[in-house]
Amino acid sequence: MKRQTPQPDSDTQRDDDALSPEALPPLSVAPMMNRTDRHFRYFMRRFTERTRLYTQMITTSNLLDGDPEERLAFSEAEPPVALQLGGSAPDELAECARLGESFGYDEINLNLCCPSNRVQHGRFGVCMMDDPAHVAACIEAMTEAVDVPVTIKHRIGFDDHDSYEQLAEFVGVVSEAGCRHFIVHARKAWLDGLSPSENRNVPPLRHDDVHRLKSDFPHLFVETNGGIESMEEVREHLEAGVDGVMIGRAAFDRPYIFAEADREIFDVDRAPPSRREIAEEMMAYANWWIGEGGRLEHVTRHMINLYSHQHGASTWRQRLAEDAQADDAGPEVVADALEAVEPH
Repeated sequence: MKRQTPQPDSDTQRDDDALSPEALPPLSVAPMMNRTDRHFRYFMRRFTERTRLYTQMITTSNLLDGDPEERLAFSEAEPPVALQLGGSAPDELAECARLGESFGYDEINLNLCCPSNRVQHGRFGVCMMDDPAHVAACIEAMTEAVDVPVTIKHRIGFDDHDSYEQLAEFVGVVSEAGCRHFIVHARKAWLDGLSPSENRNVPPLRHDDVHRLKSDFPHLFVETNGGIESMEEVREHLEAGVDGVMIGRAAFDRPYIFAEADREIFDVDRAPPSRREIAEEMMAYANWWIGEGGRLEHVTRHMINLYSHQHGASTWRQRLAEDAQADDAGPEVVADALEAVEPH
């Protein structure tokens, strides 16, 4: 049964095609730990109706041992939205995939990108790439458990296992298990010597390998990810032949670049919303969330870069970062910050 939480009223109207489980959009926002929670996704949906959004990685143990409602609930304003899972046991991944489908997620994604020590200790994340047959078994179990698409997000390789031939062999084995959508972070990972943060920056980008992968596997949906910061770059990658582009940190650091996404990438005749319009919609959402027992800072921590590279950006960040932490903070904090940067 699809279970979703209430949401504030919204005038936003979306095309039903955007909700189709089979719709594979050419643009998505990457799953990011401590970033892509339900409040961030609601915020991003103010900019773009069509871009696919992802949860942060949820481990199978965390989901099966905890409260699924707390971890999986989302508002009706968020789809299309995908659930990203972390784990390595096929039966547990299948059970979590079923839970995700029952909550209404449009896609179940398996994380093979994360190189953290905790993930390595659990033998999941990027270190699973050294055993394509086991990954294929996980994908097969998940695919058999649900009707929505099961996808995978992985690196181009890790340590010294980073040749194009090894990447192509991995994709070939896993695709035979039923996966048709591969999201490729175009950097390899070093399992020793680099922190997770350094692994997002230090290894060089190799988008050409992802472009080549699409050429060699034309029947698969291949999406590239890593270091992409503008809609212009998105178009360049799409023109190079890949099916999709995923943007990560730029979505948090400069979210307003997505205000043009629907018009530029999806060819939707939609005027971009203003920053003020987005801030005002988020005030209504924050008021609803506080009424549900939440805190203002849960919402505003995702909004601090709304005015990035604009006059008054530092004032906006400071007001939200400091004033929103008070126990009794309400939407008036956002209203005061808005008047400071965009007085009527």
